[in-house]
This record gives sequence, structure tokens and C-alpha cells, in this order.
Amino acid sequence: MLEDEIQAYLAWMADNAYSKGTQENYKRILGQFLSFVRSGRYRWNDVFTYKTMMLFKNVNGLGEIHGISGFTRYLYKKGKIAVPRPMRKPPPPLPTIYEDFMVHHKRYRQATNIAVAHIRRVLVAFDAYCQQGGIELRSLRIEHVDAFHKAFFKDFKEESRGVYRNYLKKFLSYLYHERRIVTVDLASMVVGRREYIHAKPPKFLRPAEVQRLFSSLNPSSASGIRTYAMMHLAYTMGLRPQEISLIRLSDIRFTEKLLRVCVRKGDNPLELPIPEHTIKAVAAYIIGSRPKSDCNYYVTIPTTQTYHSRFKFLSRKT
Repeated sequence: MLEDEIQAYLAWMADNAYSKGTQENYKRILGQFLSFVRSGRYRWNDVFTYKTMMLFKNVNGLGEIHGISGFTRYLYKKGKIAVPRPMRKPPPPLPTIYEDFMVHHKRYRQATNIAVAHIRRVLVAFDAYCQQGGIELRSLRIEHVDAFHKAFFKDFKEESRGVYRNYLKKFLSYLYHERRIVTVDLASMVVGRREYIHAKPPKFLRPAEVQRLFSSLNPSSASGIRTYAMMHLAYTMGLRPQEISLIRLSDIRFTEKLLRVCVRKGDNPLELPIPEHTIKAVAAYIIGSRPKSDCNYYVTIPTTQTYHSRFKFLSRKT
């Protein structure tokens, strides 16, 4: 059986355009591995174990055992062996309750081997913490969980903390719902710190950069006058691109120097005073540069793209 699988693997390498040198090297290594297995008269279930792999390494060297890893991953994907890399030393067994949880999670939650490895990492640390503190699971309290949470998760990035925290919560839930070892569902009490969408402050232009931005505008063309007016609306009145693109001519009251913003975030229309320089820029565009059109929008094409792309381009220039 092993010889057939080796031949199938070498054929697979050829079909997937592995280099001739790589194919020859793997053929040599797998030939040595086949001879080693035959001389030891190993049964299939005993071939791909950590003990057998270490014996092969001692006989043939470290480089040869590395050459077997691609073959074992190939067999694992085909469902021929239980673990993808049997040359890795298996972790020491945890107390029965932890091992039972991982079996339960794999059986009923369809957890992958990678997920189980991550779960084991958390449980190894949690078991060590409990043993060092003399804490039995039956007497586990949220104070113990919080202390472990603080010590174990401090060096991880927030994304990793979230993954490991979720595995810890699943184990605590298992203790309460499945095994009835604890009397309180501690999982519901384990929370991470609140994360906001904009964890980093938004980018902004400093006063000198704003001055350079406006100095770079060229109001000698129709599009330049339009851009100049829109930049004034954005800077002096704090309007968003969509709000500027949806301003109608009827929203601008020149005599009172007021602008009615009808479409706003949160559907909350309001009237804003228009600064002197801004209203002059708006009037210059309407009188001298705005195309003649039946469209009632201040910017003749009601889209944010014209303004947004232009603003990003000008901002990069600063």
C-alpha cells in the first residue's frame, strides 16, 4: 500500500509541474523511507507516527525527514492518515476534562485540526494557571478567569485575543451546560474591551497644508472654479461629499447668506450660514462657469465621485 501511495504522489508532483530536480530528490527520499518501513515491517497504522518518524530521522538524517512532510500532507488531504505532520512531537495530554472538551468540540462543532490546536494552546495555559494557583474547576470563579485573561492575552493582538477568548468561553460554557461542573455560566461574563470602527484618529490636514491645498487650486477654468467652490464648501462648512453633490440651487439663499442642507447623515436637515469667501466662490461658479442646464443641482452631475476623487487628488499633492 505504501509503495502505491508513493507512486501516486510522484505522479501528482509531475502533474503539478514540480521541477525535475525536486521530483528526483523526493523519489530518492521516499525510496529510502519505503526501504526503512519494509525493513522494520511496520503496519500502516504504525508508519506515520512520531516515534517511527524519529527513528527514520536518526537513521537517515534531518534533511530526509523534512522531505517526507510533503508526502504526509498529501496523504492527510486524501484522508489516508490522521495528522498532516506526524513528525511533530504530539503535545502532552491534558487532564481528562480538557481532552473531553476538544473531542466534543470536534465531534459536534466540526472543529478543524487547526482550531483544535488553537483550543489546546488556550487550555494548556489555563490548566497551568489553575494548577499553579491551586484552583479546582469546581470552585472556579469569574475572578480567576479575569486574572487568567489578563495574564494570558496581554501579548496578543486584538484579533488573536478575540479568537482565543472565544475558545475559552466555549470551554467555560461546556463546563456549565454539558458537564454541570460549575454552578454559574462564566462564559457570559467573559468580555473583551470595546473596539470602535475607527480605532485610529482620522487623517487631517494641518493649517499649512490647508493653505497649500487652496494655493494649488487654479480657478482659471470652469472645472477649476467648480473645484474651488466645492473645496470652500467642504472646508468652511464641514460638508460631506454627498451633501455637496445634492445641494440644489433653491437651497442657496444669497441675500441671507444661508444654505439649507436637506440630505444629511441621519436624515436631519438644517440651515447653515455661508461664510463670505464661500458664498463668493459659489456665486462665481453659478454665474461664470456652471453649464446651462435644466438640472436644479448646484453641481450639475449629482454624484460624490467628481468631488471625492478631485479632493483625494488635491490632498495628495499637499
